[in-house]
Amino acid sequence: MSTHTANNKHLMLFSGRAYPELAQEVAEIMGEELVPTRALTYANSEIYVRFEESVRGCDAFVIQSHTAPVNEWLMEQLIMVDALKRASAKRITVVAPFYPYARQDKKHLGREPISARLVADLYRAAGADRIMSVDLHASQIQGFFDGPVDHLWGLPVLSDYVQANYDVADMCVVSPDAGRVRLADMWTDVLGTPLAIVHKRRDHDKANTIAVHEVVGEVEGKVCLLVDDMIDTAGTIAQAATALKERGATKVIAATTHPIFSGPAAQRLNEAGFDEIIVTNTLPIRSEQPIENLTVLSIAPLLAKAISAVFNDGSVTSLFAGKA
Repeated sequence: MSTHTANNKHLMLFSGRAYPELAQEVAEIMGEELVPTRALTYANSEIYVRFEESVRGCDAFVIQSHTAPVNEWLMEQLIMVDALKRASAKRITVVAPFYPYARQDKKHLGREPISARLVADLYRAAGADRIMSVDLHASQIQGFFDGPVDHLWGLPVLSDYVQANYDVADMCVVSPDAGRVRLADMWTDVLGTPLAIVHKRRDHDKANTIAVHEVVGEVEGKVCLLVDDMIDTAGTIAQAATALKERGATKVIAATTHPIFSGPAAQRLNEAGFDEIIVTNTLPIRSEQPIENLTVLSIAPLLAKAISAVFNDGSVTSLFAGKA
């Protein structure tokens, strides 16, 4: 049985099977226990979930990190929410540190889905009252869900580490492409450093789609900090690192919240020769090949603070900007 203190007897934490280690770390920080859960995958791949304690009237937080296979873990979390709703949980918060399908947030072409909106609708239909996530790929996803969305930032966790381990006087924050300039700008506000942008354009003198990288900003002799919300196959950030080194950067480090690390990511990152790659543990590191100079920081204290603030009806706003 879970043990709960008198002032939070109705708070209950639940974990899916995608990344139970993160949920366990959050629970330990909060002085709670994860609710015992029986979860099975049948032979035909259907998922079954049953909670082994009464959840009636509880304030439920369902923690699931959407690593591969994303669809399986999304379905498991939806089934967990449905089980809680049908067992009379008072309020259900989906805790998805890495929001599934976040990159499909708008239509680029006709006949495309907006899958990030579909996921929000699925959470709502299952019975979720609230969503908590870290570093949404696009801020408008907050508007896809008809209810409160707690959008937390990995920036304070990452920037505290950078400031403690590097001399920011010699640093330049770099956006790996035009789409991440806003994030890079937020970093420069925190660190007080100049900003540079790696701009990828097509070389029309050569066949097919060969990219030429232009660096806008002064990077020669600088420690260049490439920032992004995620690293998936690492093509963009690895090419950006190479371009910075060619232009005289003394060191190239990367700071990113979500370490997806799909397919060729490890090989690309290692070949790019990063001096350090700093990530958080919103997702488990499951790269088949070791990634050199990788530092993993824990996001669990931030999630624990946010869950406590939501449960106690306190302010989560300070956590949005990481000032708590």
